[in-house]
Amino acid sequence: MSSLEAGEAAAEGVRKAVPTCEVVCLPVADGGEGMLEVLVAATGGEYVTAEVCDPLMRPIRSRYGISGDGRTALIEMAAASGLPLLSPEERNPMIATSYGTGQLIRDALERGCRDILVGIGGSATNDAGCGMLQALGFRFLDRSGNVLEAGGEMLGKVAAIDRSQVLPALAEARFTVACDVNNPFSGENGAAYVFARQKGADDEMIRRLDAGMRAFEQVVMRTTGCDIGSIPGAGAAGGMGGGFVAFLGARLLPGVEVMLQALDFRRRIGGADLIITGEGRVDRQTAMGKVPSGILKEARAQHIPVIAVAGSIADGEEVDRSGFDGVFSIAPGPVSLEQAMDPAFAKANLRRLATQLCRLIQSLNPTDL
Repeated sequence: MSSLEAGEAAAEGVRKAVPTCEVVCLPVADGGEGMLEVLVAATGGEYVTAEVCDPLMRPIRSRYGISGDGRTALIEMAAASGLPLLSPEERNPMIATSYGTGQLIRDALERGCRDILVGIGGSATNDAGCGMLQALGFRFLDRSGNVLEAGGEMLGKVAAIDRSQVLPALAEARFTVACDVNNPFSGENGAAYVFARQKGADDEMIRRLDAGMRAFEQVVMRTTGCDIGSIPGAGAAGGMGGGFVAFLGARLLPGVEVMLQALDFRRRIGGADLIITGEGRVDRQTAMGKVPSGILKEARAQHIPVIAVAGSIADGEEVDRSGFDGVFSIAPGPVSLEQAMDPAFAKANLRRLATQLCRLIQSLNPTDL
């Protein structure tokens, strides 16, 4: 379900339990899939279509947004370099590239945009943003001076970085990057070890990718003076967060923070009795900058209780300490993954859970809803 679809399903469940309840649905994304729609709507913007390459360098038609005032390009990395663009059999972060995201940025710059907001969640890549940078004119060279190709496997081979052909418009551009995690660039909590497996990597690939990330950190330090290894969030999107900071001077902001500001969330939840939020899987990463944690932070400031719902729940003890007033799975019992992910089935389960939660709350505190 999209954020909007999940919100509408929960709202239907709430109204079934409390027909007179005022329900407000606010679609929120954290920098991954869905961010573009939220930001274009919030800014009164428009969509632009562009021909780019997918993570395996195959041509596709993608899109990004331009804000209503025409100043800011709104780019979702997942639209060009996202995991859903590949079948499970095609996923391989050793060869997947973020080149298509760079093409979207280049198109926006050529249209006159100089403020670029990029959401980098949902990536299929672990190339530290090198593919994106290649599309903008950067060249990565090995020890013999040969130009390296794309993909995560190139990181350990980079010996020098050539900027002589970089797009001139980059000198005037300002980048804000919305990222959904605060993981470091490398190491046991870094891009490769935490996220590469879901992108198709096996144990050996993960080891090689992390070794390449560590080697690349040193090259970046020599070239730019930027220590990306010490920057929280540099490991987002397979290290693209670090690439943005080191080479494009970007600001890394929690994706949910960017979204909530655009939605005027703080004002719109004023006076609420309850907030229901959630994601596909609630686990220890939920508290590391994901949407529910950002919503919880804003709600706490106004003393509003927050319930999180999810398709599945893991890391129970850490989730229990996260501060939510309750965390619930919408799954009714043991079912196949295919059935659990069927949209109609999931929506029905979410409606049912919202109804049961509100009936319980109302029975305990009849005046609360």
